[in-house]
Amino acid sequence: MSFLDNLENNLKALESREENDPTRAGREAAAREKNRIEALARAPHAEALKTSEFTDQFLTACRVLGHGQRTLVQFTWLGEVLRLDAKEKRLELRPTIKGVEAVYFVDGQETKRSPLNLKGSAEKLAKTWLSE
Repeated sequence: MSFLDNLENNLKALESREENDPTRAGREAAAREKNRIEALARAPHAEALKTSEFTDQFLTACRVLGHGQRTLVQFTWLGEVLRLDAKEKRLELRPTIKGVEAVYFVDGQETKRSPLNLKGSAEKLAKTWLSE
């Protein structure tokens, strides 16, 4: 038996031992259940972020302010998260269990987090983000 055949057999044995581990299956099931519960708790806030008038006004304000600064503001939906990019700045609006959170980035480094009120002023948030 060659070295590679022996190595392949050892790897298969390790994989089958991991697959049959009952504690691993339990941990994975618990993690899936926890993720499912968190997703259900975030769902109303995610839906509010996607369908609210605030979001439409915010995107419009960002485009108008960006145009005035000669900056292209690009926005992308990544699942539940709304990501906006303008040059070296990034803003992510993330639904959480407690509400929606605004996460600010500059050059890929997180600089600030703050809770977001979807009933507040969208233009104020746009000015705050683009002027920082």
